[in-house]
Amino acid sequence: MNVVFVFAGLAVVLFVSAFITRRRFGLLGLALAAGSILSGIWSFDAGLVVGTIGVIPPGPLTTSITLGLIVLLPAIVLLFHGYTYKSLLGRIVGALLFTLLALAFLVTPLGFGLPLSGIGANIYAQLVKYKEVIISIGLVIAVIDLFFTKPAAPLLDRKSKR
Repeated sequence: MNVVFVFAGLAVVLFVSAFITRRRFGLLGLALAAGSILSGIWSFDAGLVVGTIGVIPPGPLTTSITLGLIVLLPAIVLLFHGYTYKSLLGRIVGALLFTLLALAFLVTPLGFGLPLSGIGANIYAQLVKYKEVIISIGLVIAVIDLFFTKPAAPLLDRKSKR
């Protein structure tokens, strides 16, 4: 059951952060993909580095937390910069999509450090089963969302309107 509580807590934090900052899903989704690639490249080395520094005691939980943070770090940076939604519905849908995609990317890193048994193991197996589908659909929607963002007016256009 620990898996359920961890994923539920993460879902709430991710949804609230995306909803409050009003950032568009497209750029955040692609940032999650970049973080996932970095996490795959650095894999266990990052956990060993963090463990040897002494921030968190070395072990599987250290690797899990480190890889999860690497996945989320590019998106966290972009939560403070970028295009925003104007409508409440856009904010809700964008935050939901961001949360689903982030949890799909975090399934593997969190599986390293969480004890899996009983119902929690069954739920985790279902999440792993649908992970690729969620990521595929989420990234396609993220790219489509980028096409709907209106770029800021160029600096020359702003000066000429004054």
